[in-house]
Formats: sequence, structure tokens, C-alpha cells
Amino acid sequence: MSATLAFDSEGQSHSNAAMTAAKRPVASALHTLVLLTILLGGAGLMYFSAGKLRTAGHPNRTALYLSTAIWEWLLTAYVLWGVRRHGTSLNEVTGTKWRSFPDFARDFGIAVAFWFVALMVLGATAVALHFRGTKESVGFLAPRGLAQIALWIVVCVTAGFCEETIFRGYLQKQFIAWSGSAGVGLIASAAVFGACHIYQGVKPAIVITVYGLMFGILAQWRKSLRPGMITHALHDTVSGIAVSFLR
Repeated sequence: MSATLAFDSEGQSHSNAAMTAAKRPVASALHTLVLLTILLGGAGLMYFSAGKLRTAGHPNRTALYLSTAIWEWLLTAYVLWGVRRHGTSLNEVTGTKWRSFPDFARDFGIAVAFWFVALMVLGATAVALHFRGTKESVGFLAPRGLAQIALWIVVCVTAGFCEETIFRGYLQKQFIAWSGSAGVGLIASAAVFGACHIYQGVKPAIVITVYGLMFGILAQWRKSLRPGMITHALHDTVSGIAVSFLR
């Protein structure tokens, strides 16, 4: 009886700790405001430069890929610095680590299943918006040749890790803590995620906002970013290569 009471007490303690962590900001308000300014400012610059890249006969994709990867790692480093400076555990941002191969296999299976569901939802959203221009909106980014494809995969893996850390691991938790509402946090993070892809156009940005919302729900359910990271990297890799071959 006493062992049962001790077990219940310990379980309740862990539950209360998790609830407290969910309500606590992961970084300072100033740090988040600076990050939002950088993200939205960078999205605005990319919006205007994307037009030039679309009309360029031979854009330097290698330089674009490298600069994109470096930029995302710098943003992630800024996020993690702010988190650590605030005294927040990195596991609180990214979720629990894989401790065995079955842990990885489970999250990989969830990621693949989530991807197929997401493709159907995104397809329905695109139809509702009468959007058919994926090739036109991101065709200029698609790799050409094996060397660019290899570099593209590196960029996509970077995006999977960095963007999930920034938007779902950091911003989503920060917005939930500020608002006291998981729904508000999910929507706000997805909206920023979509706005950061405005360079693709308004309709693609709306589709990406829906995708971001789905990623947010997945992260909230799994209490981990890892399935989302896998799906994000996989989706971007396959999409870019598919657009390249459809060229």
C-alpha cells in the first residue's frame, strides 16, 4: 500500500513538473522579439530577392544552398544560446532523446505516417486555394545535377533540424507560455512559419502555415521534435528532387 502511494506521489510530481515547464517561458521576451524581427525581416528580404532569382537564367544555387544552411544554423545557435542563458534545459525544447533503436524506429514510423496524412491535407488545402504552381513558386530552388542534389539534401536535413527547433521547439513553447493556451501557441507559431516562407507567394505561404500547424500538433502530441524533424527533412528533400525532375 505504501509503495503504491509512493508511486502515485512520484507520478503526480512528474506530472506537475511537466505542467509547470509547459507554462514557463523558455527564453526572455527580448530574446524572442529579436528573433521574430530577424525572421520576419529576413523573410521580407527573401521575398524581394526571390523575384530576381526566378528570372535569372542561371542562378548560383550552390551559393544559395550554402548561405541558407549557414543562416539557419546561426539562427539555431542564437535560439539555443537564449534558451541556455534563460536556464532552460535543451531537452525541454527538443524533447526526450532516443535511448534505443526501437525509440528511433517508432518515431521514424510516426514520421512517415504523418507525412502521408500531411500530403493529403496539403493537397486538399492547395485545391481549395486553387493553387497549382509549386513548380513555379519554388522551381528556381530545385537542384540541378548530382552535386547540387547532394548539397540540397544537406540543406534539407539542416532545415528539418533547425526549423523544427526554432518554430516548434522554441517559438511554439514560448507562445504557449505567454498566452497560457496551447491552441494560441500552435496557431501563432504556424503563422510565423508561414510568413517566413512568403517568398514562395501568398498561396504557398498559406499551405505552409497549415503544414506548420500540423507539425505543431505532432510536436505537442509526441512531446518531441524528432518525428517532425524526420518528416520535415524527408518532405523537403523529395519535393526539391521531384521538382527538379519535372523541370
